[in-house]
Amino acid sequence: MGAVTKMHKDEIDIEEPLVERLVAAQFPRWAGLPAKRLASSGTENAMFRLGPDLVVRLPRYPGAVAAIEHEVRWLPRLGRGLGTGTPQPEGLGGPGAGFPWPWAVYRWLDGRNPVAGAVEEPGALAVDLAGVVTALRRVDPTDGPPNSRGVPLARRDEPTRAALAQLSDRLDTTELTARWEEALRIPDRDGPPLWAHGDLAPGNVLVTNGRLSAVLDFGVAGVGDPTVDLVVAWNLLPASARGVFREAVGASDDAWARARGWALSIALIQLPYYWDTNPALADNSRHVIAEILAET
Repeated sequence: MGAVTKMHKDEIDIEEPLVERLVAAQFPRWAGLPAKRLASSGTENAMFRLGPDLVVRLPRYPGAVAAIEHEVRWLPRLGRGLGTGTPQPEGLGGPGAGFPWPWAVYRWLDGRNPVAGAVEEPGALAVDLAGVVTALRRVDPTDGPPNSRGVPLARRDEPTRAALAQLSDRLDTTELTARWEEALRIPDRDGPPLWAHGDLAPGNVLVTNGRLSAVLDFGVAGVGDPTVDLVVAWNLLPASARGVFREAVGASDDAWARARGWALSIALIQLPYYWDTNPALADNSRHVIAEILAET
């Protein structure tokens, strides 16, 4: 494939020969398998298919390093009982061949990333996604790590307003600011911390024949306010399926409004950062913003 657009100032170069050298040196049983870079809207890791049955994930920049070891540690606990496929770690690699950080090998999972606005089976997918969200909430939260996104919306205020300022010459931010300020007035969740994926988005979901086949990237999964997982209602599901999803997860009025605030905050922060470097993610952010503005 052609040159890869870097999305972060401190992102390093990662190409197929490097991956093959790392694998050959640290996992000799897979030496000789060809590595092929995968097109992905993901922002944290470079993805390479390794032979027919494996995939290699390598952090693109220093800020993504901790998530690799985090995922390998917690996936065995979280993957059981979710009712769908999850990444199966096959090996955790370390620095070598000029690459400075941990990296991981997983079993290949079939499926494709769905596209917001072109969901084949929206009602069924809504039920499938709700099943994952509620199953995660049933996992014992004891000793679970904090979810960096499972926090009160007020802690998102500064970066959200900074993003609004960055977008002021590209979007009409008056109504968006009003919607964000409305979200800040919603009461915080009153309840014990629960597990949440933290980044349910089209790029972290696989579908087969319109139905959920896998959920990917548990790098920020942790315990906190699980409302953040409801953002998938806006970043993927059409308006016609949101009620199905909401009923299946049992979201209260406050939880639903708080989730909409989360979806808006994430979209606003992502849009200026990835405007030029990640067209798919920027398009999804614009989609979320449009869907929220369309709601009365």
